[in-house]
Amino acid sequence: MLKKQTVWLLTMLSLMIVLSVYYMNSNADGDFAFINDDIINEEETTTGNVDEGNTKNESEETVNESTNESNELFTMIRMDVSETRSNRIEQLKDIIASSSSSTEEKNKAYDEMEEIDHISSKELIIEETLKSENGYSDVLVRTKENSVIVTVKAEELSNVEANKIMQMVYDEFGRVNVEVKFKPKG
Repeated sequence: MLKKQTVWLLTMLSLMIVLSVYYMNSNADGDFAFINDDIINEEETTTGNVDEGNTKNESEETVNESTNESNELFTMIRMDVSETRSNRIEQLKDIIASSSSSTEEKNKAYDEMEEIDHISSKELIIEETLKSENGYSDVLVRTKENSVIVTVKAEELSNVEANKIMQMVYDEFGRVNVEVKFKPKG
């Protein structure tokens, strides 16, 4: 039971850290539920009252807001995947620890835990390699059943770059269905 509590505590602490970093880096002008309303109101105010001496660029504000939304999306997807996997690992640990589970069930649970860890490692390797080698500001790699979805934060993605990404996924995961997407930075 102590292990279950420890895992829960570590999960909650890591969640708090991720959220703290997110909130510190986000724009603190208003509620998150009304971000789009604030952007619309700011645009209406600034376009209705044009001042040539104003040094603040309106398009920069919009780009910064959409970049924050894009960062938020990647962070939320990562947290959701992490939470789902943590819950599944917890279920598998319960099977392994159960005295009523057969040896075969325990072996299957252990193998699935290893597979989850292996997949997470491969996803991280691809993300970090793409960021470091290609200079993308962020990369999100998700595995679903027998397919891998790679989303790159870039203004555009050429066919050559997409093919290189697909080859990297094949090198790590073998022959799986690969979907490569890009999300504009701003």
